[in-house]
Amino acid sequence: MRDKFFYECIDCGKTYDSSQVIYLCSECEKQNDEKFPPKGVLKTIYHYDEIKDDFNSLNKKSFLDLLPINSLNSLPFLKVGNTPLYRIASIDDDDLNFELYLKDDSQNPTFSFKDRASAVVSAYAKENNIHTIVAASTGNAGSSLAGMCAAQKQKAVIFVPAAAPKAKLTQIMMYGAQIVPVDGTYDNAFDLSIEGTKKYGWYNRNTAFNPLTIEGKKTVSFELFAQLNQNLPDRVFVPVGDGVIISGVYKGFEDLLKLGIIRNIPTIVAVQAIGSSNIVNNIKRDDFISSPSKTIADSISVDIPRNFRMAKKYLSEYNGETLLVSDEEIMAASKILSSRTGIFAEPAASAAFAGFLSYYWDGQFEKGSKNVILLTGSGLKDLNAVQKIIDIPEAVKPNMEAIDNFLFKKL
Repeated sequence: MRDKFFYECIDCGKTYDSSQVIYLCSECEKQNDEKFPPKGVLKTIYHYDEIKDDFNSLNKKSFLDLLPINSLNSLPFLKVGNTPLYRIASIDDDDLNFELYLKDDSQNPTFSFKDRASAVVSAYAKENNIHTIVAASTGNAGSSLAGMCAAQKQKAVIFVPAAAPKAKLTQIMMYGAQIVPVDGTYDNAFDLSIEGTKKYGWYNRNTAFNPLTIEGKKTVSFELFAQLNQNLPDRVFVPVGDGVIISGVYKGFEDLLKLGIIRNIPTIVAVQAIGSSNIVNNIKRDDFISSPSKTIADSISVDIPRNFRMAKKYLSEYNGETLLVSDEEIMAASKILSSRTGIFAEPAASAAFAGFLSYYWDGQFEKGSKNVILLTGSGLKDLNAVQKIIDIPEAVKPNMEAIDNFLFKKL
């Protein structure tokens, strides 16, 4: 019996069977230089023609047909995915003449989109009798893997930049993972985690290295299609750092396209922070030039976007759009999102909302169009980021005269 899926190199097209753990294409990996995004990232391919006839809707059985695991029971018992899709009628005082939806992935168990990938990687490890999983992370992926491993009684080793937000480091440690703070960047942590994988035989969860992470992230596209009553959105706004989430969104829709469930791919808008724009800046270049990243949105702050090559292919093939937003726009968007919808998102997620606002204020939405914003993490992940846009008042005396003066002194 042949495997239910195989791997294909996005650069040379070489295929690999899935009978053993594999990360990058063995041929293209030889050409890699740490100064550039890696070649040889693998895409997971299913036997679409064989499963097409039985794949009529995204029910529980068919969902498994497009996952690299054999049983849904291998997934953590924690509720990952099936996050809310909220319809928003207005942003200001006027009703919108188009449909706006917020996909709130902060509702995942560790409060971020990354749980989708961690759950699938953990399930694969469980089915293959693997007990230790390692990852490099600026915080969200690490806390996600730590949480999933805690639920599955697996060991997690997380390499993080020491400067990562304290809330995320706290999460990792509370889940019982082995944390390794690195006096350096995310890229340093990434490289060390791979060296550790080779030396100690750990299973590596790193995005744009382990091809199964995208298989977890693509599930958001299945959910969007189902939640919109088997209809596609016209646009999806996605925060972009290393290019893996946006590749996952594309992969999910591409799977549905190959099965004949849909006839086209929605317009995906890649939103990056101006201070960390190494995908947008290089998307139309033949070479690659990296600029040092500096943005308040730490989850999308990346010097060398590891999944640049796949993200570029997807954006080019399916006519995606790109947009840059400033840190000031991100924080303003965070405030608007919180105060007008009740959803408190971390800066990386707010970047996607800032991208939407840029389109909205420029009048770029067609009447009646369906537009989705991916909100990928909770604002509680990084409370320091919002301190500049809030002003906590001084305490008042415990009497009504003081309360009257406090509430009405400006009237």
